[in-house]
Amino acid sequence: MSNETNAAQPVNTASNAGVTARAASGPAGAAPSSAGRHPAPPCTLVIFGAGGDLTKRLLMPALYNLSTDGLLDSGMKIIGVNHGERETAEWRDDLKKSLQQFAADKASTFHTTQFDEDAWDWVAQRLQYVAGEFESDDTFSNLKQLISAAAGSNVIFYLAVTSRFFKPIVEHLGRAGLLKEDDGGFRRLVIEKPFGTDLASARDLNAHILGYAKESQVYRIDHFLGKDTVQSILAVRFANAIFEPIWRREYIDHLQITAAETIGVEGRGKFYEQTGAFRDMLPNHLFQLLGMVAMEPPNSFDAEAVRDKKADIFDAIQPLHARDVVLGQYEKGPAGPGYREEPDVAADSHTETYAAARVFVENWRWAGVPFYLRTGKRLASRRTEIAVHLKTVPFRLFRDTPVDTLTPNVLTLRIDPAHGTRFDFNVKVPGPAMQIGPVQSAFDYADFFAERANVGYETLLYDCMLGDATLFQRADGIETSWAAVEDVLHPQNGPLPVAGYPAGSAGPAQSDALLARDGRAWRPLAPDDAASDANTAAQKK
Repeated sequence: MSNETNAAQPVNTASNAGVTARAASGPAGAAPSSAGRHPAPPCTLVIFGAGGDLTKRLLMPALYNLSTDGLLDSGMKIIGVNHGERETAEWRDDLKKSLQQFAADKASTFHTTQFDEDAWDWVAQRLQYVAGEFESDDTFSNLKQLISAAAGSNVIFYLAVTSRFFKPIVEHLGRAGLLKEDDGGFRRLVIEKPFGTDLASARDLNAHILGYAKESQVYRIDHFLGKDTVQSILAVRFANAIFEPIWRREYIDHLQITAAETIGVEGRGKFYEQTGAFRDMLPNHLFQLLGMVAMEPPNSFDAEAVRDKKADIFDAIQPLHARDVVLGQYEKGPAGPGYREEPDVAADSHTETYAAARVFVENWRWAGVPFYLRTGKRLASRRTEIAVHLKTVPFRLFRDTPVDTLTPNVLTLRIDPAHGTRFDFNVKVPGPAMQIGPVQSAFDYADFFAERANVGYETLLYDCMLGDATLFQRADGIETSWAAVEDVLHPQNGPLPVAGYPAGSAGPAQSDALLARDGRAWRPLAPDDAASDANTAAQKK
């Protein structure tokens, strides 16, 4: 994670102060590298799963964007490893077609009005395809020869594969000597989630990996942390004196963390049947957001300083029990067919597509403050946000006024698809009577910063090349997160019930009841509310 900060001012001018000269190593026509940022050191990036969706949709667009920013060294080499024979030229052409399709899609995070042929050619010239099985010694012998022939000794191995290949690939890399760092260069492993399916499997996977590599070499990736709006949580908290003094149990009533999707499982029925919404989202994505919003201030943005503070939060999470969790599954509704009608889903499936939980962090800052987490598919709107609900003020002052209730003060950190913040508070309605009315103050990134294509992996790849592990998960953080949900994953009294909810709704009624018994309610999750969030800037006066 880079340590630079940007002033909150428009950045669409051509000559912003402090912008460095064009990076000589970047592609012809590349944009100047960002202020204070320099190209990553030369390295060989080996991608296992070169023909997969992750490589096409996220890794290649991220590399393209980094090349346009001049943040890749001219000595970089990209080796793609996958099953099946094919020519490098064919792989390059396939990737280019995918990039062009994503660039033309207005709904894609990679959408851009102009596809830069020079930037892509710069990346394409560094691509080499290698056919090989992930569990074959020959694949790794061939790979070792290619790496030895490449300039420099810095290598990143990216495991963009299904989790069943994590252990055999790491084992083969270790046995082939490809993880040794005895030549002055670095050797790093990037591993996608799911990192285990429970505490026991996570411990087993960690132990296996650390049998061949040091912890400092392992970069466990969570793409949520690559989003600029997620990283800005730390800036909002720690760079503004108005927030940090009240960021504690004395002033905050509760927090709501939402990651809602309108799409279904999108042809991933086999994966979802084995995983479910709870495993897929709660102990990783949503816990990571909880860690960012709840952690104590680190002394610096040094990777270990930040990860130590997040690890403290995960360790302080009270173990969840059945009474703290609601699971749901979408049924036929306004948004379409039910989950059981999806391809590769059992007709009697009890896999959850919705999960909500009440979480407590037992430390001095947060004791007694509930964190309500929810995630789901086929919901009423697409939204990822953190809503910080402050405690209500004493009502006695307003007892003789027409005011029945006061609007709670809520600071909402909007992560996706709207990017920015919103604050709900109360003011006096104009007129002779003391009448209180709710208002909103909002900030939208698009009002201050130039919009650009960003898939969320750019920062993660760049930081990995630099050796900055701030945005990556450590073994202890992974294991303490799984430990907090162990009783939910392996309940003593049998599986937790899975309630139905209509596709296109706000989720199961039981989720509302989870908050209602505490005297609270979820923030509305209606399509018109989401549209209002996205159009806030246009409505400002």
